[in-house]
Amino acid sequence: MNDLPQQIGCLIRKQRSDKKNSQEKLALLCNIDLSYGDRIERGEVNITVIKLSEIASVLTVSPKDLMP
Repeated sequence: MNDLPQQIGCLIRKQRSDKKNSQEKLALLCNIDLSYGDRIERGEVNITVIKLSEIASVLTVSPKDLMP
């Protein structure tokens, strides 16, 4: 099993928490459903590079910071 989505999700969750953002706020700012955002953080979905870039932009980090 590929654990890359789980690693990315963990990094997204860490960056979100470090910036004191809730899952709800991140989902709203990224224009995604809350449940989809939760599934991203748990590594249950493979997100696109575009969505990763959008999340990074909202978190004010580089997409590289969300990659293991």
